[in-house]
Amino acid sequence: MEVKGIRWLGIGTDRVSLMRSFATEVLGLRVVGEDTEHFVELAMGDGAKLELFGSAARADSPWLFESNPVVAGFLVDDIEAARDELARTPDVELLGELQVLPGGYAWQHFRAPDGHVYELPADPAAN
Repeated sequence: MEVKGIRWLGIGTDRVSLMRSFATEVLGLRVVGEDTEHFVELAMGDGAKLELFGSAARADSPWLFESNPVVAGFLVDDIEAARDELARTPDVELLGELQVLPGGYAWQHFRAPDGHVYELPADPAAN
């Protein structure tokens, strides 16, 4: 596996509205997807994503932010090969199923040896 960069950051926060304002007004990010009181999807200039998860949005994947409020997504080219490598790695636990969206964007969450949760995304738009 070769990590090409950080493509996604997820932040668990109970202050979604304040963080949305900060991200758009101060950091200059733009809302590119869902925008509710509990979840906001924003994009950076290079196409990387920042997603803000309020408590209601975290209910679908409760393990995602249980050990760390910020989750980084390490971009890979071949998500299936990377997932298989993680599955063979001692002290790494795959969390949930491999998720694939129409268009090919995919991700897999995992718990690393440090006990924190991370993500491997694959993004065809990044190639």
